[in-house]
Amino acid sequence: MNYRSIEVTPLTPHIGAEISGVDLTRPLSAGQVADLKQALADHLAIFFRDQHLDFESHKILANHFGGIHIAPSTAPWRVPGHPEITTIHADKDSTFVAGEDWHSDMSCDPEPPLGSILYLHTVPEPGGDTVFSSMYAAYDGLSGRMKTYLEGLSGTHDAVVGFGGITPDGMKLPRSSHPVIRTHPVTGRKALYVNKGFTVRIEGIPKDESAGLLAFLFQHVGRPEYQCRFHWRPHSIAFWDNRSCQHSAIWDYFPHTRSGYRVQILGDKPY
Repeated sequence: MNYRSIEVTPLTPHIGAEISGVDLTRPLSAGQVADLKQALADHLAIFFRDQHLDFESHKILANHFGGIHIAPSTAPWRVPGHPEITTIHADKDSTFVAGEDWHSDMSCDPEPPLGSILYLHTVPEPGGDTVFSSMYAAYDGLSGRMKTYLEGLSGTHDAVVGFGGITPDGMKLPRSSHPVIRTHPVTGRKALYVNKGFTVRIEGIPKDESAGLLAFLFQHVGRPEYQCRFHWRPHSIAFWDNRSCQHSAIWDYFPHTRSGYRVQILGDKPY
């Protein structure tokens, strides 16, 4: 793929690319936005270095791609005065970190976010990488019989799995039903759409069968050949497509600090 306004260096054949030649803190041209959209479609997760985003530039960047998704479950971690932005932080006092299990962000929402843009200003050295896995590759890696079996099934995605123990008592958390195999609205490709972070059961089959099937699929999405791994440096950005990949944040840096902010982009109902 030829890009007119950016430089794209793929990390693996399946997923991931580092982007250079663009300053995300400054206004983007229509050509730059088009190239970034194409790079995201081509590589599922794209990464940037040396981008000193403030809150306003972070929101402006997200709005180029479809508006901002404000997830109900993130209310306790929103930045005061900037409800669109969620704080992502871990340090010596943390007893857990969000996102260690493979997941697609907020798949519990009725219309999950199209993508997420995470900016980290403070990172450990070494450690603190994020791993991304292509759900196109995960779907393609299934046998024909398994694809046939999964086609038409839906899964229940429940925010209680990820947020039930850390949100205020009485807070209403979303629960949604989505297809196990979803079609990407831009590329038309099929992707596996169940994740350990939120999916609690496969609907319409016996409970024990659902549990066994999910156990297999949760293991399958983490196969190393579907992955890329991003090593953070201060003021880096990761921008990923929740419709076509999952990610896992590796907590191997305790008691050091990893800190920044995330904005999520409006999506639509999976089909």
